[in-house]
Amino acid sequence: MISVVLIEPETSGNIGAIARVMKNFEFDDLVIINPKCKPLAKEALDRATHAKSILKKSKIKKINYLRTFDYLLATTAILGTDYNIPRSPISPEQLAEKLSKISKKLRIGLLIGREGTGLSNKEISMCDFIVTIPSSKKYPTMNVSHATSIILYEISKKQDKKKSSEHIIFATRKEKDVILGYMNKIFNKLTFSTKEKKETQKKVWKRIIGKSFLTKREAFAVMGFLRKLGKI
Repeated sequence: MISVVLIEPETSGNIGAIARVMKNFEFDDLVIINPKCKPLAKEALDRATHAKSILKKSKIKKINYLRTFDYLLATTAILGTDYNIPRSPISPEQLAEKLSKISKKLRIGLLIGREGTGLSNKEISMCDFIVTIPSSKKYPTMNVSHATSIILYEISKKQDKKKSSEHIIFATRKEKDVILGYMNKIFNKLTFSTKEKKETQKKVWKRIIGKSFLTKREAFAVMGFLRKLGKI
């Protein structure tokens, strides 16, 4: 299940507009983290039009709620490079292709950042995928509701055509965290020329694990291998 997660939204109208585009593409789980405005203000309800039900059943949560998702997807207008690991992005179309291959039973959170400053580097580092909408280099920043609509459209388009993968059991967030825990223990035993290089390696492997939709069986195989490797 895909949830749209708004991080500290500042404008009630944008919350309503996002609820409306969610309704357009048949997504109905809206999570609002530490809102800086009133999610059920008149402006929000007016902008939501026929999606008021999504607003009224939205969940207001703290940032630690993000840990309940199996996968987190960050949105950003700031492009990274291969060397800027936290901000190395994929397109909405590429994201939709990846999501079309996994079970709907996994809990996936699509993070939408603040209207003014977007998502912080710390919030982005928590995510498994970074999504950027290709747009003008002169003015790449889009309104949050417009960006959300493009991403949800691409996901919806692929989901309509996807072949069922419900018989495959995928690794959960908890199981991925166990893998990363084993990896960190191994990294702590290794010698690096600088602390920065060690942290870069950790970030690279965290991103690899996040992007690899491991099955539960694969996850346990990796755990077993890393556990033995850690004893060497």
